[in-house]
Amino acid sequence: MTIFPRMSGIEALCQTPPGHNGPYVDYTDAALSPVRAFHRSIPGYTPTPLHRLRGLANRLGLKEVYVKDESFRFGLNAYKVMGGLYAVARVICRELGLDIAQTRFEDLMRPEHLKHIRKMTFVTATDGNHGCGVAWAAARFGSSSYIYMPRGASQHRVDNISRAGATSVEVVDMVYDDAVRHAGHMAEEQGWHLVQDTAWEGYTEIPTYICQGYTTMLAEVFEELKATDAPLPTHVFLQAGVGSLAGAAAAYLHNRFGDSCPTIAVVEPDTIACLYHSALQGDGQPHALTDESHTLMAGLNCGEPSLTTWPILRDIPSHYIRCADFVAARGMRFLSSPIGDDPRVVSGESGAVGAGLITLLMERENLAELCGSLGLDANSVVLTISTEGDTDPQMYDKIVRDGFCPTED
Repeated sequence: MTIFPRMSGIEALCQTPPGHNGPYVDYTDAALSPVRAFHRSIPGYTPTPLHRLRGLANRLGLKEVYVKDESFRFGLNAYKVMGGLYAVARVICRELGLDIAQTRFEDLMRPEHLKHIRKMTFVTATDGNHGCGVAWAAARFGSSSYIYMPRGASQHRVDNISRAGATSVEVVDMVYDDAVRHAGHMAEEQGWHLVQDTAWEGYTEIPTYICQGYTTMLAEVFEELKATDAPLPTHVFLQAGVGSLAGAAAAYLHNRFGDSCPTIAVVEPDTIACLYHSALQGDGQPHALTDESHTLMAGLNCGEPSLTTWPILRDIPSHYIRCADFVAARGMRFLSSPIGDDPRVVSGESGAVGAGLITLLMERENLAELCGSLGLDANSVVLTISTEGDTDPQMYDKIVRDGFCPTED
């Protein structure tokens, strides 16, 4: 393991070579085909845009920069609904004795099914986007949902979840990981169905469904690239909290491309980088960070790696990178101020950190060694996923319009 010391608000680990112990059985074509089919059956489903930022690529000296823009997903301004929706559908199918591979949304709307579905209640803990997705999914099926949020949750995110259809939204005086445990306790006490986007010993099935739901985003990316004959990514930067999206995307890419898999880097906030911390230990095990921390990247403010995706994220990425908050703020400002004919991308704090990172890697001389380790150059095709739009509009304006969080280390 090579350690790159902190420079320009960034520090990194590099493992050479990565483990690549796949294929990962939960992410084969057979495992994922029901996911894609079910998502396509949802009223209002449409692929989100894949922006080709040629102006930004030219400025940075890269061949291509792609940004998958999840601010358009079902009108919810974030990607998380893709996992929550599929997981809720899987739970419903399990309760009704239905095969998800043969079931579509309209099948669940039959009166004989609805009378059972409307009696079901779903519960989860969230920093915002996941809870919004679960609430929206439950409401689409006519079920109830109870959502718990950790202290410090913004009122706008609370209101978003209420508008999405939650039966109840409660901000509890706990950090995120404790709020997750509280949601689990309430599920047991009330007989509710827990739909949590992190896994622990004895709770892995539903988090796996959530991760599978996220892979539709990757499938959309490669469908569009094929349709436009655009070059495939050579590098993918995946932001991570517990690692559900990052792990699902890494497994999807590895299963699809094998030894030709793009270089994958995991990106986390520097104040609570549990995957970086786990990789640094070098024993192959996940390690939690228990100190209460703060980061602008609210959706990534998680201290315990998910057990379902940790083995994937242990084996596949070549780099683990910790970023100061201003890296995400820089990405938000770059994406909101397009270069040339590039489209404007409204990207929130957790969505823009990958974009902010690549601008620094390509423009800061003191990061040249890390940039070289990643293999970024004029032939590189970079993909990032903007996982959310302005889910907290006040903070978005504070950063993008007022210049909040400008200082570099």
